[in-house]
Amino acid sequence: MEEKRKDLDAERQKRLLRAMVDEVSRGYPDLYYQPTSQIALIIHGHIRDGAKLRADDKELLLRLSERDIEVLLSLH
Repeated sequence: MEEKRKDLDAERQKRLLRAMVDEVSRGYPDLYYQPTSQIALIIHGHIRDGAKLRADDKELLLRLSERDIEVLLSLH
């Protein structure tokens, strides 16, 4: 059961991160051309400081480090 919960959380994190990339890209038109590490840094800051997320979604994403975000984005 615990393993299934982790899988569901990981899928939800990926979905939320894709939405964050779409949201942030509106303010950074050249985001597509940035290295994944730079995108992860921007996304991490956006989650921490300015994202309009439900509390449980924000909590789920704040568990991720910049490196975690970078890995999840590269798997997309």
